[in-house]
Amino acid sequence: MFSRAFRVRSNTAIKGSDRRKLRTDVATAFPDLSAEQLTEFIPNKEELNVIKIYSHKGEAVTVYMNNRNPILFEIEKALYPTVYTLWVYPDLLPAFSTWPPVLQKLAGGADLMLPGVVVPSSGFPQVERGTLCAVTLLGNRAPVAVAVAMMSTAEMLAAGMKGKGFAVLHTYMDHLWECGDKTYPPTLAPLVTDSAEKESAGNEEEMEGKEPVIGLPADPLQHVGVGDLSLQERDGCAIPMGKEELDENRAAETAEDANTAVPQEVEDSRTPQEQMDALFNQCFFHALKCKVKKSDLPLLTSTFLRSHMFSCCPAGQQLDIKKSSYKKFSKFLQCMQHRKILQVKELSKGVESIVEVDWRHPDIKAFAVPEGFSSASAGQDSKSEDGEQAYRAPEIIPLYGVSTKMIPLFQESGHRKGSILSSSEVRSIIINYVKTNELVDETNKNFVKVNAILCDCLLDKSEQDEISSLKWDDLLSRCLQRLQPLHQVTFFGQEPVVRKGNMEPIDITVAQRSSNKKVTIIKNLELYGLDPQCIANTLQQKVQASATITPVPGAKDRVQVQIQGNQIHHLAKMLLEEYQLPRKYIQGLEKAPKLGRKK
Repeated sequence: MFSRAFRVRSNTAIKGSDRRKLRTDVATAFPDLSAEQLTEFIPNKEELNVIKIYSHKGEAVTVYMNNRNPILFEIEKALYPTVYTLWVYPDLLPAFSTWPPVLQKLAGGADLMLPGVVVPSSGFPQVERGTLCAVTLLGNRAPVAVAVAMMSTAEMLAAGMKGKGFAVLHTYMDHLWECGDKTYPPTLAPLVTDSAEKESAGNEEEMEGKEPVIGLPADPLQHVGVGDLSLQERDGCAIPMGKEELDENRAAETAEDANTAVPQEVEDSRTPQEQMDALFNQCFFHALKCKVKKSDLPLLTSTFLRSHMFSCCPAGQQLDIKKSSYKKFSKFLQCMQHRKILQVKELSKGVESIVEVDWRHPDIKAFAVPEGFSSASAGQDSKSEDGEQAYRAPEIIPLYGVSTKMIPLFQESGHRKGSILSSSEVRSIIINYVKTNELVDETNKNFVKVNAILCDCLLDKSEQDEISSLKWDDLLSRCLQRLQPLHQVTFFGQEPVVRKGNMEPIDITVAQRSSNKKVTIIKNLELYGLDPQCIANTLQQKVQASATITPVPGAKDRVQVQIQGNQIHHLAKMLLEEYQLPRKYIQGLEKAPKLGRKK
């Protein structure tokens, strides 16, 4: 449900009466909570916030926040705990375990299939169909997902542990988890240890001699490769195929290969997905070790990919996140963040940046630069131009949200307030509405008769007594104007982001300073995945003029580029020709100086 970005409708502090009602509802939904736990869970004095959101599918969800962490979410008057709550009360729900590599699929929106559920020696907890359950990883009791059972325990066993077992609602690493402080799951020892785990632990101790086997680390993905368990995705469900036990030696070899140059013989024996994962790891560590400096931070994630990682790709190979197991560059960076190699933050809405890198991390120190590359950063300058050419303009799609006034017109098609539609979907809905209600003018089919709903939704009060029909174009344009404007931005290798309002253009202005000097000011570069510092450096070299980065007055976490002189001609050439940005998203090109004939 939260695998994709959602839209926030409102964010308010909870009232005293609503707080008491919430405590009563929580006590009813989770009767195992004691009075002390209930008071601790829903405190009397600490600030609680109620956030109303719409999921990417248009579902209305209410989220309750405590200390900036989501603790509950409500769907159709049913309360569900978040992973933050379950880490405090791990035994609040009946729990089922799965293999660590399955977590990545669950976080991507897949449901949990029964072949992926680990059968403990003590047996499953007894649940009925529709029971709310927690999903844990093998070896750690801390839940990583909240799901609803699709079968009872008896039905699962009768089905031979085949079929869809749990409909997953919320997971660690999804967008709801990202609303909080993004902490990792704690390490909680299982109440009952599987005999297979004991046996493997004994074998491990015999092999190592000194180091005993411990529980999973705080990051459940840190030392487990997806290659350790073959996964097949069908109908949005994660299905483990092949081996049912993880080979720890193979996992160690996989982790070691990810941090070193992969020999040709090993690459040939791997699947294309494993090869792409290894290539991303190699280019990632190569870029951090040889390309990125501390002075470059904060660094846009899109700039890091195209300007640094692409330039570290060996000749004859190409990075393609879609061919890897991560599927999205943001997921790849999340895994690296869980390994505490770097830290990624959303400095401006929908735009992520790398704000911190641990260059003392053992994986970075142990990385060896592949042959054919210079380990010195001197090679960075010769490759920076190639990196800039690899920039891909974001895909921008205008969208529309159903407003309160337009609900009567769209409810027949099954949409409600907040539903997000494209222009083609709006057009199709309006055409179907007109045909269903037989509103096409029989004498002139270019006109549509205005009924009571169209009158209320599309006409102003002064027009309601005068207009009885509208042209098709006028009907559709009026409809689009009265819907809430939204837009979707998709950066290369990243998940689409839906934002309110129309897409702000790159704003170019020319201001006059003292002594009749002019400066060119460029704003909103971050919205298009462009690094303002990179743009300033490039312009400074091209026009041989001073360029600076300054905060945008009145805008938080926004910066603007300021360069001496009227440089709009050079900007237009860079943005339109080199970066291939559409002209409609650049504002101020008409202010370029007129090129007069020199006398």
